[in-house]
Amino acid sequence: MLEKDTPRGEVAVLSRTQKVLKKPGTVQVARGMSLFGEHSAGWFALGLLGAAVDRDRRKDWLVASAGVVGAHAASIAVKRVVRRRRPDHPSVEVLVGTPSKLSFPSSHATSTTAAAVLYSGLTGRNLVPALVPPMLASRLLLGVHYPTDVLAGAALGGVVGGLIRRKLTKKR
Repeated sequence: MLEKDTPRGEVAVLSRTQKVLKKPGTVQVARGMSLFGEHSAGWFALGLLGAAVDRDRRKDWLVASAGVVGAHAASIAVKRVVRRRRPDHPSVEVLVGTPSKLSFPSSHATSTTAAAVLYSGLTGRNLVPALVPPMLASRLLLGVHYPTDVLAGAALGGVVGGLIRRKLTKKR
């Protein structure tokens, strides 16, 4: 018979992920990533830097930057409709503060994926494998999202980023 506090389903996956990944260095990096991705500010700033450096495609960088913020805004709208609470189980340790108690979808996953898709199109390099998995894993490590939160956020960011990238590519 299972005890009341035995983690099951997504909580079990989340708890196991924390046990595997939780080391002082990884937690510190994950907290830094959390701060960078908060409200999509770090990704927006990188897009503005791209606009400042790449004068020939300044408008594209600005549109992409706005797209990242738009993806973040879309995730906030979905959060307010779904209203899923963040993980709250004795087996899950919350290792960072959050601006809200709502969890689905992960806004960090959404804006990171949108940035990776959009900035890949502008840099000519596939940034998705380098940027998205670490951000998704960091949200689990920090105990602030369920696995489906980060997967849904990545899907939403991919759709928003893909639609905007297609428009940028068509105009060339």
